[in-house]
Amino acid sequence: MPRLQHTREVLSNPLTAADLDRKARQGWKPVAVIWSREIDDQAGDQPQLADITQPVPYGLKIAEDCTALEQDVQEREALIVMLEMIIQEKSLSATAEELNRRGFRTRHNSNWTPGSVFDMLPRLIEVGPRVFSTEEWVVRRGRLMNVI
Repeated sequence: MPRLQHTREVLSNPLTAADLDRKARQGWKPVAVIWSREIDDQAGDQPQLADITQPVPYGLKIAEDCTALEQDVQEREALIVMLEMIIQEKSLSATAEELNRRGFRTRHNSNWTPGSVFDMLPRLIEVGPRVFSTEEWVVRRGRLMNVI
């Protein structure tokens, strides 16, 4: 089976039809185009979709109206289980096992592993203060203290 060869060219002049024809005669096919332009940095400009898209944080989901984020109950509960186990000084392996035992799955619908729990640590740091200030956490903390 033949191998594919790729090359990247930085253009010094605008791309023309003649440029595309010349490359095609050499056997090349375009597979990607990156466009750039200069814009004014005015405060009133609306950000483009490409400027604001990013993954939805674990524990949240896109709302029905597609205009906001709302809590994902399953994922939020998984985050709380992770926080509880960290407080109990459980290992990442034990945390992954407990999440799997309780039927929680990752965003990729796979079992939790120590590595996937480790990858959640920045999110836990971000969400922790909001969780710890809820009434629900006060009740859970009381139960946790009895277990510890």
